[in-house]
Amino acid sequence: MLAASLKPPPSLAAFPSTALAPAPATTSFAARLPRGGGRLNLSAAATAESADAAVSQENAASVSAAFDEARLAQFAADWQAVRADKAQGKILTLPVLRSNTGGVILKYSSMQGFVPNPLLSPAHWCKDPKRPIQEVTKDLVGSSISVKVVEANEGEKKLVFSEKDASWSTYSSQVKIGDTYDGIVGSVFHYGAFVHLRFPDGNYHLTGLVHISEVSWDLVQDVQDFLSEGDTVKLIVVNVDVEKSRIGLSIRQLEEDPLLETLDKIIPLDPDLSPDAETTSSPAEIELLPGLEGICNELLQEDGITDVKFGRQALEKRVVSQDLELWLSSVPAKDNQYKLLARAGRQVQEVYLTTSLDQEGVKKAVQRVLGRVP
Repeated sequence: MLAASLKPPPSLAAFPSTALAPAPATTSFAARLPRGGGRLNLSAAATAESADAAVSQENAASVSAAFDEARLAQFAADWQAVRADKAQGKILTLPVLRSNTGGVILKYSSMQGFVPNPLLSPAHWCKDPKRPIQEVTKDLVGSSISVKVVEANEGEKKLVFSEKDASWSTYSSQVKIGDTYDGIVGSVFHYGAFVHLRFPDGNYHLTGLVHISEVSWDLVQDVQDFLSEGDTVKLIVVNVDVEKSRIGLSIRQLEEDPLLETLDKIIPLDPDLSPDAETTSSPAEIELLPGLEGICNELLQEDGITDVKFGRQALEKRVVSQDLELWLSSVPAKDNQYKLLARAGRQVQEVYLTTSLDQEGVKKAVQRVLGRVP
């Protein structure tokens, strides 16, 4: 039994060939897949792409930050430059990018600024006063205009230009008191009318005000009864205020004073006939305009005025003023006599002053008296 249990084990040849077939070589599996394994290569590619994307994003962010930094630096430099231009009153020539109902937009370096319609030169509108200003400004797009900076507020990002201010700097020195101009009426208000002045080059560069008192010799209660937008008028310059950039104009002073016309027609007077006892009278001998006697008594208190006599009386065709007004005639003095014209309503009264004063002295004396008499 012991021997039986120790018999040799069965021969390997006894097993079926299939049972002893060698295991498949690992090289056959590797031959069917990419080297290193497919999953491993896909993961590496994805990692590389992610890394590239991260680098690209980082580069883009860096470029964007650099661009923003450069743009902010440019803005800061432009704000500094535009403030300097404003302080210096510099005239700039800037391109018009576009227009809207309120005005035009200009390009200033990296920024944009605005010119409101009221600050545009009247030269544009006066070419065709019947066209709406919004249509006129459309024609300016693509052109360049001369302007000055009137507001540069970096905090509010507000940049405003004025073409009118640039025109004033260029053309105001040509305007003198006593000059006459053709003009086109712009805005009309209860206190007067703004009129655009035509210069020798044919353009309307500046605007002046015709006060209600300078519209007509007639009594003017509403300027719109006499003037309308687009009217053409003849004017004379009566005042130029350089500091306030204002021009005072008159229509009335280019017309003949109807008072003098009325006096000459109603009471003809020979130019060679001097006032004497037959043509003049004292205040007690005629009915004076209310308040005139008090003025005459005050005039006699002025140094250099020795006598006051009254000349002709007349009625004007039109009411110039309801209040008593005293006018110094531009006629040169004769025999040391100046003529004043007192007027109220339609009444006119000549007043003759005998004085040693010159015309300017008489004018100042009358002004002092009118300042004292209520």
